[in-house]
Amino acid sequence: MVLASLAALLTLAGYALLCAVSPFGTCRTCRGLGGKVVLDRKKRPKRAEPCRRCKGHGKRLRTGRRLTNHSRVIHRDGTR
Repeated sequence: MVLASLAALLTLAGYALLCAVSPFGTCRTCRGLGGKVVLDRKKRPKRAEPCRRCKGHGKRLRTGRRLTNHSRVIHRDGTR
């Protein structure tokens, strides 16, 4: 029981560190390409339209970083 809770705590600490160091992760929909990729007649890759999730950037804000930013806003508004 103690070992499982320690493993969960270390996992959460590692994810929090990852979110602090690298707040943006690769978009899962377009896999970081920024949009749907199609081949033209000469078999060259071409971006057809930008990804809806990342708006064509290929990166998205991680969930942990989004929660951190939201908690900072709540704390800032509550202590004014």
